[in-house]
Amino acid sequence: MFQSLSTYIGFRYARTRKGNPFVAFINVFSVAGIALGLAALITISSVMNGFEGQLKDRILGLMPHFVLEQPVDKPLSPEITGLSGIQAYAPYIETEALIQSASALKGVQLQGVSPETIGSASAVGQHLIAGEMPLEGGRYEILIGRALASALSIKVGDRVRLMSAEASVFTPLGRFPSQRQFTVVGIFDLGSQMDDKVVLSHIQDIARLLRTQVERRAHWRLFLDDAFDWQPVAEVLDKREVKYQSWRERQGPLFDAVKMEKNMMGLMLGLIIAVAAFNIVSAMVMVVTEKSGDIAILRTMGMAPGQVMRIFLFTGLYNGAKGVLFGLIGGVLIASQLTTIMGLMGVNLFPGAGPIPVQMQPANILVMVMGCLLLSFLATLYPAFKALKVMPAQALRYE
Repeated sequence: MFQSLSTYIGFRYARTRKGNPFVAFINVFSVAGIALGLAALITISSVMNGFEGQLKDRILGLMPHFVLEQPVDKPLSPEITGLSGIQAYAPYIETEALIQSASALKGVQLQGVSPETIGSASAVGQHLIAGEMPLEGGRYEILIGRALASALSIKVGDRVRLMSAEASVFTPLGRFPSQRQFTVVGIFDLGSQMDDKVVLSHIQDIARLLRTQVERRAHWRLFLDDAFDWQPVAEVLDKREVKYQSWRERQGPLFDAVKMEKNMMGLMLGLIIAVAAFNIVSAMVMVVTEKSGDIAILRTMGMAPGQVMRIFLFTGLYNGAKGVLFGLIGGVLIASQLTTIMGLMGVNLFPGAGPIPVQMQPANILVMVMGCLLLSFLATLYPAFKALKVMPAQALRYE
């Protein structure tokens, strides 16, 4: 009975607008602070998640997730191919080369791939903007990025020359690199720095360019369902003492910087919410001081100290939960309509980059909500303990 009475009285204290107007203002200010802080935290984290996901698709969608230093004539063990995180695996050749058009010459990373696997497991097929995806062995066809095509002033159907110093030969006129003419059959656009560096061709044609055989030059390439979930695969490879190179060795610092930036933004916005939670402490202390006479009457009527404490715990939690609810609704609405809102305000953060990438993760939002509720609860502990120290006789002396 007394527990329900504590809840009832706490609800009345939280909703009342009578008494000290300054206390009411501090209550409203603390609720607004928590709501704005949580809304900003949800919006910023969703945008950061969107940019991180976009980087993962654009960069790791083309870069090998794992390259095993194991010849393709030696089959992969079932322990590796049977891992749940591996989407596909295929022979792979990578080398440095020069690509020459009629107007320019540029260094590129040449990848010899299996067309069937690269079309289904990588992001190239989804971002092809011209030409066709299939690469046929023996026809010397290549896929290039739009940035590279623009730099070389070439289009689908044009012929270019690929030169590799890895298979150079000595002649009476000096050392000459291995070279062949290739036909551009497709142009992709991932929107990353890889677009002007990577050239894809059939693995057999690259082996011929290098004057070798696929079995002697190629290694195994692993495609993961989620490139960020690379550690279980690395642990199995380390256990079997298989030498490998993962995407972390090339692009790890970039994604570490993005993650650190996201964590720092979360910390800054979390401190804003903490400041708003301290406003709950100020408001609740003033409420306890204002209601000291009520506390004394309740104590003389037989209410236990713990039940008095629950009154003010509920009052503070009610204000905190109200701020969390408003912040959750506002954050989700702003994040989901951020591109539209920016357009109405006439703000274009990234000209020519399309809509702002937003990726709301329910698990992260739940952690933010629970964190805000925890801060609200911690903010009510001191005022609630202060209410226990109210002495009925002294409080009622001048009533």
